[in-house]
Amino acid sequence: MTKGYAINSALNLVGNHYRLNKRQQDALRRATASEHEVERINANHISKSGLKGKNILIDGFNLIISLESALSGAYIFKCADGTYRDLSGVHGTYKRVKQTNRALKLIGETLQELEPNEVIWVLDKPVSNSGRLKLLILEIASEFNYNWEVILDNNPDTYLVNKKEIAISSDGWIIEQINWFNLAGFIIENKIDKTEIFDFNKIANDK
Repeated sequence: MTKGYAINSALNLVGNHYRLNKRQQDALRRATASEHEVERINANHISKSGLKGKNILIDGFNLIISLESALSGAYIFKCADGTYRDLSGVHGTYKRVKQTNRALKLIGETLQELEPNEVIWVLDKPVSNSGRLKLLILEIASEFNYNWEVILDNNPDTYLVNKKEIAISSDGWIIEQINWFNLAGFIIENKIDKTEIFDFNKIANDK
C-alpha cells in the first residue's frame, strides 16, 4: 500500500500468495494502512488531556461495537494506525447484546475522567434499531447525569468530518481528515481486564 497499491489489489496479491481465507483478508484489510495514511492519522490524534473542555462527536456504532467485542472476548486487532478494530460490523441492523450496557457505562465513566464539554453521539439513521439505541444512550445519560446528545444522521461519517470537532472513531476515512481520540483503545487498555488482542504493530516490528 505504501508503494501505491490500492487496498483491494494489495489484498488480492497478498491473500492469494498466502492463501488467506475471506475472514483473514478482512482482518488484514482492517489492520493495515500505508505509511502515509499512518502518518496523517497519527498527526491528527490528540492526547487524552486534549479532550478537557472540548466538544466531541462519537461515531456511535463504531465505538460501541468495538467495546462489545472486547467485552465478549472476541479478537481485537491493534492496527497499524494505532486504532483497535474487530471483525464485527453493522450490516443494516444492530442488535443489542448483553455487553451493550456495560460498554456504555465504561464509556460514560471514562469520559467523566477525561472531562470533555459536550458529548454528541452520531448514529446511522438507516440502521435498524438505531432509534432504540438512541433511547438507551439517553437513558444511561439521564441515570448518571451525563451531558450527552444523540443525533441520527443518514451519513454519519460525512457529518463527523464536516463538523470539524474532535471525533471518537476508528474509521480510517474519518480520522485521516480531522482530529480524533482513540477512546476505544484507551478503554480496552485501561478498563477491560481480559481481551484477546492481536497486535499487528508488534508483529511488524518483530520482523
